[in-house]
Amino acid sequence: MNIKASSLFYAAIITGLLSCKNNDSVIRPGLLTGLNVVNATADTLNFYLNGTRQNGLSSVFPAGNSGLLLIPSGLQNYQFKKAGSVNVLFNAPLNFNYNTLNSIYVTGESADKVFKTVDTVPILDTFKFTSGVRFVNAGPDAGIVDVSIGDTVKFRSRAYKSSTIFLLTGSGRKEVKVFISGSATPRIDTTMTFQSNTDYTLFTKGLLNGKGNAAFNVGRLINTK
Repeated sequence: MNIKASSLFYAAIITGLLSCKNNDSVIRPGLLTGLNVVNATADTLNFYLNGTRQNGLSSVFPAGNSGLLLIPSGLQNYQFKKAGSVNVLFNAPLNFNYNTLNSIYVTGESADKVFKTVDTVPILDTFKFTSGVRFVNAGPDAGIVDVSIGDTVKFRSRAYKSSTIFLLTGSGRKEVKVFISGSATPRIDTTMTFQSNTDYTLFTKGLLNGKGNAAFNVGRLINTK
């Protein structure tokens, strides 16, 4: 994580420490890290850390994300449940370094359908009206895909569970296309508006022959600096 981009992150750390000052077990500042959980499944989810629910009162909806949360760094056991259910879908032991920004992508109902990324979010020049954008392939059966964003940004040969670096593009309304590798016909063809001085992650979700929330599509989130 770029140190200059971490003011919000450290402010969140202070808030977290103040909120837990009366707890019996207070997490020391050096052991905290940042996490965003991205739901690339068809179900609404809740997630737990060592048995304690982390996403507050709001569940994580399909194509949604939890927003930046503070968690203990190191190896921890994460659990995922469908909203309204007491049954654990799966457990996922995951290790995160302290003082970093990270994401978990949930793409199915088993631990092998979960992966993580380290989010190195760039600082943008506020006077150049640019956006930062990266792509994550979270479509479990899509195979390798190619992605184009307008005329300037192209991500080639992106395998399932892979993440690109952030690239710069001009702000404004742009056509977003996702191709199954080797095909000249886009599987997804849509338009999105990109605000200046904002970093985005685009991610595929769903199944190629899925219906409703399970349909193959592209999601988008704003990355916190």
